[in-house]
Amino acid sequence: MPSDPPEIGRAGADTSSAAEPGDAELSVVKSVVFVELPTYENMLPLASGYMQAYAQSDPRLRSSYSFDIVSAPVTVEREKIYEELAAKQADVYAFSCYIWNMKVVNWLLARLMDALPTAHFLLGGPQAMNYAERYIPEDAGNVYVCNGEGEKTFHEFLRQFSAVRPDMRQVPGLSFRSHGELVTTAVAPRVKNMMELPSPFLSGVFEGHDYSFAIMETNRGCPFSCSFCYWGAATNDKVHKFELDRIKDELTWISTHNFSGLFIADANWGLSPQDVELSEHIVQCSKETGYPLVVHMAAAKNKPERMAEITETFVRGGLMVTQPISLQSLNPLTLELVDRKNIREATYISLQRSLREKQISSYVELIWPLPGETYETFKDGLTKLCRSYADTVIVYPQLMLHNTPMYSQQEIFGVQTEAVPSDTAEADVVVATKWVSKEECRSGYWLNYALHTLYNMRALFLLSGYLDGAGIMSYGDLFSDVADYFRSRNDSDICRFFGESVQDLANYDLLNSGKTAHMTLSSHRQEFDHLLTDWARQQDWWTDLLAREAFELDLLARPYIYREPVRLPDHGFARTHVHSLDDEESFLVDVSAEMYRHLQAREIVEAQSRQDDFVTVRIDHRARQKMPYMAHRSLEHNANYCQGMVLRFREVLPNWQVVQQISRTIG
Repeated sequence: MPSDPPEIGRAGADTSSAAEPGDAELSVVKSVVFVELPTYENMLPLASGYMQAYAQSDPRLRSSYSFDIVSAPVTVEREKIYEELAAKQADVYAFSCYIWNMKVVNWLLARLMDALPTAHFLLGGPQAMNYAERYIPEDAGNVYVCNGEGEKTFHEFLRQFSAVRPDMRQVPGLSFRSHGELVTTAVAPRVKNMMELPSPFLSGVFEGHDYSFAIMETNRGCPFSCSFCYWGAATNDKVHKFELDRIKDELTWISTHNFSGLFIADANWGLSPQDVELSEHIVQCSKETGYPLVVHMAAAKNKPERMAEITETFVRGGLMVTQPISLQSLNPLTLELVDRKNIREATYISLQRSLREKQISSYVELIWPLPGETYETFKDGLTKLCRSYADTVIVYPQLMLHNTPMYSQQEIFGVQTEAVPSDTAEADVVVATKWVSKEECRSGYWLNYALHTLYNMRALFLLSGYLDGAGIMSYGDLFSDVADYFRSRNDSDICRFFGESVQDLANYDLLNSGKTAHMTLSSHRQEFDHLLTDWARQQDWWTDLLAREAFELDLLARPYIYREPVRLPDHGFARTHVHSLDDEESFLVDVSAEMYRHLQAREIVEAQSRQDDFVTVRIDHRARQKMPYMAHRSLEHNANYCQGMVLRFREVLPNWQVVQQISRTIG
């Protein structure tokens, strides 16, 4: 590997007599290639766009450099992307480094350094910044790490790089090796006047590129300081905004350039009152051009009323069907330890009620295991959420992220981690803390599989609600009991999948819950019916007639995630009379008056005054949003679809309709 290549005057060496970059620059136009490896295809490379736009705003750099952007999903064939990059013979390669692509970046860096010994390489992004010791090879004088926001550091880097005698010590926020010594320059100041940064959308950076999913930001910064999150912890400061007219112009550009999806990359969309106006502008653009088709955002943590208004705006405009609610934990000690302030419980319950009334899906986000959280407090938190009628509860494994306060607090909190077995991601998952052992951490993962299948996927939705409300078994205890049962069933493909995911940390993969939905609601549906029945028959409450009826209705009402004909479960129905398959997608079923009242309490059927012994209902599994199973596509492709449906599960829930009254007794 080269050290201090002479072609640019020994970059990084002591050059106290070096000329100012603007006084004497090389006349040869140099080439810069930005490299982004996102998780999905055709994502607009926003970080690279900002750096290019800012560099090109300097006339000297605009005349000294040519710029190119290579963006490909992290799953791309490595040799293919390497050959494309090597063929460009660039002078500078700038990589965006994240937890999900760092191993691919390292592989490409090593190959390109061997093939192009005179090229220089800049690593930026939250995974690499402030970790130059780890990512710059000891004998490499042509690899640099950007520590912080990239625009100004990259600008100064290019100014020095084009000078006759470069002095990289003059570049703020940069790390590099000089004669084997690691040098880190002074921290670069944050960009506070966001209008200093030219718009990559409006300045033509993205013209001529084929992207279908846009990312944009309207501000930078986060007023919160959650210790597990890089976003706020690294920038805990006043939020700095772009001007409103510019944001609207960028949104209009995105719409007129036919981007099908839009992700708003603010830390807290909805924090500012102007976000309501901007949401309305996005909807208006979509009405005029047909784009975007869908909007995603990270919702504000403490503005539930405003977020409900924004979500309703997007839902009304056909751009959004679900709202995320980031709680992370319901344990007061945990929230204190991680410097997190959630919305008040009463406010959250009110928000859930408002979303349900408007038929808007939502999902609550939790992290396991955060400091202070025990298995019991985690279980109790799940019980609280289910009692609040949360639509869906998504539990993410805690990742130990670089540049977060918690990364430096690992010893204080007794954090133990294990690396995810991946050839693309460089992820460390928390597997133990002072409050949970490794075994208890695994038990929490199993608990989540029970929650996900029984509550989120509605496998025992009615039964769990009845048992909890009657004081027979709480939600958390039911999930825990079923989780133990799952662990004992090594003869089941589904349970083996759960076990292997826990053992191999495959639950880190966001598609894991989509694969679970695919198996339990489609490919292994009958097997899962049998698992549920076998577990239920072992319970003391099996003699409770209403519990039996709730269980049987759950079997019939369990959603189909793909568009397909319904099938009568292979079960001896004793408490529920199934008239027939009303058609390919519906059941006609008699329910008792007491169960009918339970359905009303769960807001599954409309409240009506009934004096009958039994009521006939239609459980209709039609849903406009469902797609057929794509047998010709990979499991990952179908799991990606299922994961999307998990987050907006109201779209696949059956519709319950009262058909007629019956005054008779079913034996």
